[in-house]
Amino acid sequence: MQIQVLKSKIHRVKVTGADLNYIGSITIDETLLEASNIIEGEKVSIVNINNGERFETYAIKGAKNSGEITLNGPAARKVQRDDIIIIISYATMDFEEAKIFKPWVIFPNENDNSLT
Repeated sequence: MQIQVLKSKIHRVKVTGADLNYIGSITIDETLLEASNIIEGEKVSIVNINNGERFETYAIKGAKNSGEITLNGPAARKVQRDDIIIIISYATMDFEEAKIFKPWVIFPNENDNSLT
């Protein structure tokens, strides 16, 4: 049996931009991508703490150590700059493997999205 489990989570980061005219996705600081083990193009779920919106998109790499969290395309309508969001990815794995799997969960500084 295969099940979906939490793979990666960036817990409570501040939205730095919303670009409606971009083709889509969420731009995430490369440092945060690396720390959370999310790769460019990976499907992610977004949960907006401020307004309760939940939606899916895919990750693209932002400049390293920039703190950038920008929602692009239609997703830009679901956030405002300075909203706090949670970024989540899931993996499908064997049930027994899932019992021992440990996800990558990071807690950036909400003020500047840094890991320090």
